[in-house]
Formats: sequence, structure tokens, C-alpha cells
Amino acid sequence: MSKKVFILGGYQTDFALNYKRAGKDLYDLLQDSVIGAFEKTDIAPKEVESAHIGNFVGELFCGQGQLGGMFVSIHPDLAGIPTARHEAACASGSMAVFNAMAEIEAGRYDLVCVSGIEMMRNVSGKEAAEHLGAAAWIGKEAQDAQFPWPYLFNEIGEMYEERFGLKQAHLAEIAKTNYENAKRNPKSQTRTWGLDELFFTEDEQINPKIEGNLRKSDCGRITDGGATIFLASEKYAKAYAKKRNIRFENIPYIKGWGHRTAPMLLKDKLDAGKQSPYPFPHLRGTIEDAYRRANIAGIADLDAIETHDCFTITEYVALEHFGITAPGEAWKAIEAGSIKMNGNIPVNPSGGLIANGHPVGATGIRMLLDSYKQVTGTAGDYQVEGAKNVATLNVGGSLTTMASFVVGN
Repeated sequence: MSKKVFILGGYQTDFALNYKRAGKDLYDLLQDSVIGAFEKTDIAPKEVESAHIGNFVGELFCGQGQLGGMFVSIHPDLAGIPTARHEAACASGSMAVFNAMAEIEAGRYDLVCVSGIEMMRNVSGKEAAEHLGAAAWIGKEAQDAQFPWPYLFNEIGEMYEERFGLKQAHLAEIAKTNYENAKRNPKSQTRTWGLDELFFTEDEQINPKIEGNLRKSDCGRITDGGATIFLASEKYAKAYAKKRNIRFENIPYIKGWGHRTAPMLLKDKLDAGKQSPYPFPHLRGTIEDAYRRANIAGIADLDAIETHDCFTITEYVALEHFGITAPGEAWKAIEAGSIKMNGNIPVNPSGGLIANGHPVGATGIRMLLDSYKQVTGTAGDYQVEGAKNVATLNVGGSLTTMASFVVGN
């Protein structure tokens, strides 16, 4: 990395809050996230020089675009700053981060606000599924599916079953681990949920199949939520540390990153991986790019991971592509308890998308915020002891847009 980009902290809204039921709208969600970040970091609005917003389907769920204008409406001191909105399905937040980083690395600005929001609980489940289906290739895949994304990710599961073998019990253990972690997270969507043990079994009433072999426990939930972080140049970070009487060396920065895009159709991606040891070589390449830029050897240099688990199979795939196990052997890490909070490499200590929540445009930013918390020792009850390096993986579409970061101090 040519220039360091520092993370000064931020804020996550309460992912359990249904904004429509609370009488709030998309602007309230953005405002809550941004104001919360200002208060949490003790940064003043007048210090922000640029802003980037991650959002996937504001027009479909809320009939609202032009979110940059909404951002500068939050406070009079924000008026006039440049803003941009970014979309790459579930990786929209990470795209906002990449653009903010580029501005800092280019020397344009020293302090950039990055915020991601999505309001999705204001429509029916069926309508939400249709809106989110926009990240697939309309008219070319999943045309007959009632729920496009469970349908497509079930196809990934079927490929794994055919190539390596796949057990539902291992996917269920991923879900169970993430729900357990989320109970420690005071902002998670499911922290107060009481789930019957049968929810993690093949009980057809409590845990029915949604599409193919994917069951209810395998699927992420519709979530309203926002997350905001502040990215800064080394110059600003040093001044920030001095003003707030903290050690500059303790401020985390983005050590490395990876960003790749695969062809839109899932079929093309599955075909591309047939001759590779890794079923998704572009995913493995994205993570290797992040490792290389961070100047780390690989998984042995990480203390925790926040990864995309829109479905349990997504996390299962990620475990192998991060290098926790060889391809086809993620089950070994699951059975050994390696990915649990007390394991060798805790995965999704926040609860992940399945249990913390998945407000699509906010997820990539929320992952970076949780990485910041881990390496600064401020994650509270879901803190991984001694965490120094944390990696993220944010996925858009059917593993189409891939984004990975390594955060450390």
C-alpha cells in the first residue's frame, strides 16, 4: 500500500430496529448512523471533506435515490462537500470504502466519511426478494425461483456436494455459531432471539427447506440498518491522536485490500472453477491480493475474520478460500471448533450477516467497523482476545463482486 489509510472509528445502528414500525424513513436511518459516528469519534461535521455512501436498492424499497444530497442535509456544516453513492449489490459498502481510500491516497482529502444504509423491512418478504433479485441477471437466471438468492446459493451448495461432499450438519453448525456470537453483540438483530435446538436440524416444520436443500437456518434475514466509519490520512490521524491524547500507533489502518469482479451469471463462475483447485479462483485471488498488499503470509497472521454469510454455504466456501483449510475440507475447521470465539481463528464474532443482520449497503462498512473494534480492543462482549489483524470478505451477487480488507495497527 503506497499510503496508509487510517480508520478512526464509527457507529452501527441497532439492527433489530424496524424503521417503518418506529415511524422512521431512509433519511432517519442515514442520519442516525452518521450522527452516531460523529458522537462516537468526537469528530465535528465541519472537519469532513468528502463522503461516500453505499446503498443497493434505495429506489426499489423506498423510491429514493440521490443519497448524497440526503447526507449533506444532516448538518449545515456538511453542505457543499463532494459526495457519491456506490452500488455493487451486497458489496456496495465496500465500493464506497474503495473510493474513499482512493481520495485519501491521491492526496485530495484528509478526512472522508463512509456510510452505508439499507431499509428493507418496509415491504413484504416476497416483494423484498424480488427487489434483491436485481443483483442476479434478470431474465437469464433464477427465472422460476420464488426466492432468487436461496435458489442460486443452493446451486453453489449442489456444486460442493457433487465435487467434495457436503453435510447439512456442518452448515447448521455455522449458523449456530453465528447466532451464539450475536447474543454478545448489543447491536445485533437476533441478540434477544430464543431459538429452539430443532431450528438447527432437518425438522421440516421448524426448519423447512426454502429452495433446494437450503433451509431456513441457512438464510440471512431482511434487515434495516446503517454503518458509518471515518477514514483519514496519516497527517489527519496524527493530529486526531494528539488532540484526543491517544497513541497514534494504536489507530488501526487498512493494511491490505483485494477487489475482483467475475462474470454476472453464476453458471459462468461455476464453469470457471472446474479446472481450479479452488472452486472460485477469483475469490481466492481477491483474498491473496489483500494478503499480499498487507505483507502477511496468510491465515496464520490473522486473529479473526468477518466474512460474508448471506447463506451458510457462503461462509463454508469462504473458510476454504481464506486458507483455513484446503478446498473441500471446511468441515474439518467446523468440527474442530476452530471458527468459534475460543477457536484458532474466530469467524464472525459479531454474528455475521445471518445473526448480526444484513442491511445490504451497510454490510461492507459494518465489517470494517467491527474489525476496527477488534484490533482496538473495544468490541466488548464479542472481543477476540489479543486481536491484532482482522480480515473481511464482502460479496456482491452470486460471488460476482469480491472485496477483502486486512485491518491492523
